[in-house]
Amino acid sequence: MTGKRQRLYIFAEIFGKSGGKCMTERQKNGKAGILTGAVLKNIAYVTMFVDHFFAVVFLNYMNQHSVNGRWDSRFESIYRAGRAVGRISFVLFTFLIVEGFFYTRSRVRFLLRLFLFALLSEIPFDLAMSGTVSDWNGQNVYWTLLLGVLVLTLWDYLSRYRSVLAWAGRYLVLSAGCLVAFFCSTDYRFMGVLLIFVMYWTRGKDAGIQFLAAGLVMLFGTWASNLIRYMGIYSADYLFRFSLREMYGLLAFLLIFLYNGEKGRQFPKAFYYGFYPVHLLVLFGITKAARIM
Repeated sequence: MTGKRQRLYIFAEIFGKSGGKCMTERQKNGKAGILTGAVLKNIAYVTMFVDHFFAVVFLNYMNQHSVNGRWDSRFESIYRAGRAVGRISFVLFTFLIVEGFFYTRSRVRFLLRLFLFALLSEIPFDLAMSGTVSDWNGQNVYWTLLLGVLVLTLWDYLSRYRSVLAWAGRYLVLSAGCLVAFFCSTDYRFMGVLLIFVMYWTRGKDAGIQFLAAGLVMLFGTWASNLIRYMGIYSADYLFRFSLREMYGLLAFLLIFLYNGEKGRQFPKAFYYGFYPVHLLVLFGITKAARIM
């Protein structure tokens, strides 16, 4: 095999078609759920919109009507409830991105779509979250999803080899993905990449294992990230209690446990990918029109 053909072969091996469908333990035991992937995806987008409405519109409204820097307690309770609902969305997205990783016809096109919409979404994300065209303090969630899928792609390829070098390479790839997510300040930082990996690693295993593993990553991944960022400003105890808010996302498993493994009838792919940047622009427009940003 020539050098060029060998490179093409390796590329095809890494980024080629997925391995296909893998039944979950519930499906193997004849306890298939009632929710399709389309239903889960639609719920994820609705809860994401709720989360961002409170993170963008409602938060700016509260800030504008605060007294001596303190929020109205009634508004704060509503805000926290809205953000709690929003925690469900990211857990669903990580679950669905792993399903997409296994079902996709081409992983390279999957990665390219994520990269394209990460670029297209960055300005809308910065406008909605900070009111500026460019804000390096935080990057949109497509970057996190892109890193997660890239880690899975390389991990999956290296898993075909049983050498110590390949084993070390898998964990090096995972560590690199987490470091890039943290230092580039992608949404959810390294917790997001780890949660995607956990959804991949526990796919097909007992539902309780997936629930427990996801919960541990969500809690301690968020806490670790906050410790690195805010240690010296806030106490470890306060940051732990703050990180507990992420655990509302575990409610998503009430829906995931009902997943039946079927795709279901979905909107066009462009609608789902485009919804993210478009809804951020809409929320930014609302804050400007209401003069609360």
